[in-house]
Amino acid sequence: MRMLQKTSFFLIFFVSVYVFFEGAVVESEASAIDLPKTVGVWTRPETPQIINSENIFEYMNGAGELYLGYRFRHLEAFEYTSEEQAGILVELYFMETSDDAFGLLSLDWGGEIIFFGGIPGDRSNPSLDSSTRALYGAGLLRMWSDDLYVRVMAFRETPASRQAVLALAEAIAANRMNPPEPRLLTALSAQIGSVWALRKDRLSFFRSYLSLNSVYYLSHENILDLNLSTEAVMVTYENVAGSGEQRRSQFLVVQYENRERARKALNRFHEAYLPEHQEAFTTDLADKGPRLFKIEDGWLAYKLIGNYVAIVFECPDRETAGMIIEGNEPDLPK
Repeated sequence: MRMLQKTSFFLIFFVSVYVFFEGAVVESEASAIDLPKTVGVWTRPETPQIINSENIFEYMNGAGELYLGYRFRHLEAFEYTSEEQAGILVELYFMETSDDAFGLLSLDWGGEIIFFGGIPGDRSNPSLDSSTRALYGAGLLRMWSDDLYVRVMAFRETPASRQAVLALAEAIAANRMNPPEPRLLTALSAQIGSVWALRKDRLSFFRSYLSLNSVYYLSHENILDLNLSTEAVMVTYENVAGSGEQRRSQFLVVQYENRERARKALNRFHEAYLPEHQEAFTTDLADKGPRLFKIEDGWLAYKLIGNYVAIVFECPDRETAGMIIEGNEPDLPK
């Protein structure tokens, strides 16, 4: 039976065993982040531990691939220590672009929303959740700040450690740009028909199939040919008709470098994911309506739209599956 369970990203991505690298410091560009030397009763070392793609797996177990899947440049880690309380770990993930840093935060929207100041970026093309920049829960703060993804974690949460964690995050965010989310998100329709609404807390931006599998499991293989040149968004649409039955459908859109790559990726997806429907498969996918298939967990639909592939999963009926694709098609960035 096809496994379509959602995997808890918090378990896969954030619950990892940290192994501190004891070797020589890796050469890297100097950090532009001015962290305070002390915060409360905690004090940091003079220099950070620096991790790059060559030694990231020596630093952490289990999560390195997910960071590399977002065009990771390097990581700077400081451990603030105190004789009175457990330590606080600050991790500064320097990414290739702001989109990559946003993507890491978007994989889990759980936690208390925390607001920090910053320099507004270009707001001419805002998307769905512009105000959410940081989330806090159980001693861990996660933050998107321009091209920086941040984790500040108190090894033991106390009122004092919470205050210190928030103070450190505010210092990191100070004077940094707050650009908008990835352009692909602006294509998403907040409402489909009269009853289907997009869940803003179920929206993830990614580039790799490992990140996709962390929010919605498709396959242990890369059946959509995702890599660092692709951009993808996975969202949930929820039935809000008030009938008492909370039904959800999943919508995935992937942008490829060109139409031919998108066509080949969709062909591979059909062959791998819909083997029982091979007789309905055609390589002629040029600008036709959505292809629809009834499978064991509901209706699936897909469509090739220029250099995009759009797929709907777990739809309750054929009509809605087609509506979700067609409702999101007009605003895809050209």
